[in-house]
Amino acid sequence: MKTGIVSYGAYIPIYRLERDEIARAWGRSSIGGEKAVANYDEDSATMAVEAVIDCLKDSDRQTIDGLYFASTTPPYREKQSASLIALAADLRRQIFTGDFTDSLRAGTIALRAALDAVNSRSGKRVMVTAADCRLGLPQSEYEQSFGDGAAALLIGDEGVACEIEGSYSHTDEIIDIWRTETDTFTKSWEDRFILTEGYVLNTREAISNIMKKYSLTPQEITKAVFYAPDPRRHSEMARALGFDPKTQVQDPMFHTVGNTGAAFALMMLVAALEEAKPGDRILFANYGDGGDAFILRVTEEIEKIRERRGIKQHLASQITLPNYEKYLRFRQLIPTEAQAREQANAFPPVAWREREQLISFHGSRCKRCGRTFHPMQRVCIYCGAKDEYEGVRLSERRGTLYTYTVDNLALSGDPPTIVSKVHLDEGVRGGGKNEKVGVYCLMTDRDPDKVKPDMPVEMTFRKMHDSGGMHTYYWKCRPLREA
Repeated sequence: MKTGIVSYGAYIPIYRLERDEIARAWGRSSIGGEKAVANYDEDSATMAVEAVIDCLKDSDRQTIDGLYFASTTPPYREKQSASLIALAADLRRQIFTGDFTDSLRAGTIALRAALDAVNSRSGKRVMVTAADCRLGLPQSEYEQSFGDGAAALLIGDEGVACEIEGSYSHTDEIIDIWRTETDTFTKSWEDRFILTEGYVLNTREAISNIMKKYSLTPQEITKAVFYAPDPRRHSEMARALGFDPKTQVQDPMFHTVGNTGAAFALMMLVAALEEAKPGDRILFANYGDGGDAFILRVTEEIEKIRERRGIKQHLASQITLPNYEKYLRFRQLIPTEAQAREQANAFPPVAWREREQLISFHGSRCKRCGRTFHPMQRVCIYCGAKDEYEGVRLSERRGTLYTYTVDNLALSGDPPTIVSKVHLDEGVRGGGKNEKVGVYCLMTDRDPDKVKPDMPVEMTFRKMHDSGGMHTYYWKCRPLREA
């Protein structure tokens, strides 16, 4: 069996902002549709965690040998984000991790590196995840076209659902779209130059060369999945390469999600895999400082990994932001009271010492009586056993909201603050009794008017606050996200 994709996952934030609303705020024309908007407590790392967990559904985490994270908007400039994502996804310590950044092609560069790692036997299963949360300058077309999201692909050589039959890459030095160390917003040169000399030439070169390399014609491709900066160029590229836009080309989700940067091509590939059938041949290409292209063949194993939220379920689950001003608050583009005051302090030694329960979200299960606690406890309050416990992952447990309070005074990026006590399902304990694990946390992605006791909830990894130039992360609950 060739090396290829063993599993896939994706994440799209629940919030959407209609582009007509952005246009209204600035008195400009709208490009139509809506864009996915990360919540105020989300960033590229938290979205990547969501995609990885979706990808790892029913998978043994002990079999993962590496994790590569691709993004042009990582939380830190000098600190690895892949290590944080691996810990939040509860992967084992003995894996290799790496960040791939500074290019829109970072996702497929990471994919190529993962393929090389598996083929060289330095790792049997390597996770590739990409996420971006880019900012377009207010009033610009980028502000309307950019969207937020993440994707994840598990690469291996056993149980392959989509073989990667071949690849092609080239590099190109061109200043078309960029940000410097101090830039907040993405910059670009004049459209004709960046599109003609950058996107069009490089994408056509990558796709033409891989088709020639493997003696393929457009008619032999079931689905073409490729990056484009906007809908017009996507359609033009499809026609220029001889693909039928209606039947052979994957929907780029411009009107429902937007251009998600380094995650964009991988998210489109996940969407294609959700609909793929055994025997399908997929052309996959990406652009950014050059081009990457891959030929993929879907196998019978694809039927075993259908149970993912992926793209379809995340698209169907959404909340529309009421106005443009809330988007500005989420992205901290306007000063708010929460920003004006000093936030809670961050203490790296505490975060390091408590990382198992804060980031991996472990509870402690008593080995003597089987009860589980969060926060983790050295002494069981039921049987009195001391230091007789094991860590157990709680992040994927669903549960119900036991009780809550609405705090209108606490500073928040999305007031009011919903302080919650959640009962997570832990399963059957001794004697056939179903155990509930009580967890105190904040609630996110919610409509305050719809919060009520006994509502189904799930856990989600989020950013708590920024202090002293550091990001603090923890787990929150949210209403169960269903279509």
